[in-house]
Amino acid sequence: MPQQDALTHRLVSTGGRRIHLVEQGSGPLVLLVHGFPESWYSWRHQLPALAAAGYRAVALDVRGYGRSSRPADPAAYRMRELVEDNVAVVRALGEASAVVVGHDWGATIAADSALLHPEVFSAVGLLSVPYAPRGGPRPGEVFAGLGGEEEFYVSYFQQRGRAEAEIEPDVRGWLAGFYAALSADTMPAPGSPDPHFVATGGTLRERFPSGPLPGWLSESDLDFYAGEFERTGLTGALNRYRNMDRDWEDLMAYHGAPVTQPALFVGGTQDASTTWLADAIAAYPDTLPGLTGCHLLEGCGHWIQQERADDVNRLLVEWLDALRG
Repeated sequence: MPQQDALTHRLVSTGGRRIHLVEQGSGPLVLLVHGFPESWYSWRHQLPALAAAGYRAVALDVRGYGRSSRPADPAAYRMRELVEDNVAVVRALGEASAVVVGHDWGATIAADSALLHPEVFSAVGLLSVPYAPRGGPRPGEVFAGLGGEEEFYVSYFQQRGRAEAEIEPDVRGWLAGFYAALSADTMPAPGSPDPHFVATGGTLRERFPSGPLPGWLSESDLDFYAGEFERTGLTGALNRYRNMDRDWEDLMAYHGAPVTQPALFVGGTQDASTTWLADAIAAYPDTLPGLTGCHLLEGCGHWIQQERADDVNRLLVEWLDALRG
């Protein structure tokens, strides 16, 4: 087994901006892309496992998070810009290609990176959020029609300043509740008000659990996440939601396009991202024709690589090793 290196932090330039990344190991490059509201730290269990298996594992802070650049213009967070960040990271690391793996929003960024730059991203792993090609009506119109008298959380997040006003007075408490709401061991019981929706005049937080932290989240883990967002604010992270209509326009040429590289999907059976998008998973023979593994982890919620680190590590390493032949 290769000697396990320590974590290395570095800043790389991406066209006048910077991306912070954390690297461990040597070998073929595996780029790990996090979702909302997370950071490179959400891959803390995967970095040593991939390094030990003979890979150069690199987890980045997506633009708007952590020590990466946080441009003021909301349009700077459109998907094409984030994809170009990933390409620039690969180049800055001296590599010609990489396998890209993403969770939550990171899964969408990873899939679009593979779609737009197949010459750079040789394979794609998706955690929690299935690939669904660009299509249908404008996303803002779709989300606005969900929930009846209640408001879907995506629409709530899309309004500049509104979610920030809820979250930023108590970042740590809000994050604890949000993580708990989507974790299998702490999520609200069936029949409880859905934490993905906001009641008229209400907040998301009023539907979060108020009990113990999820089993995967220690007090020190929560301190790390809270410390990052207390320093940066939430606007950069939330701006991803505020570009969905721009992305729909920008990617018009890719309407219905499949991602053809070798692919892996891992979801949790208790994750709304997986259950709501079951049709997207069923469409994989057409939309992910290179799919070589599709796994649903029983009793797992949304934070899959943290909730079920050992299972995810095993599946990732088996898939990567098969790619190498």
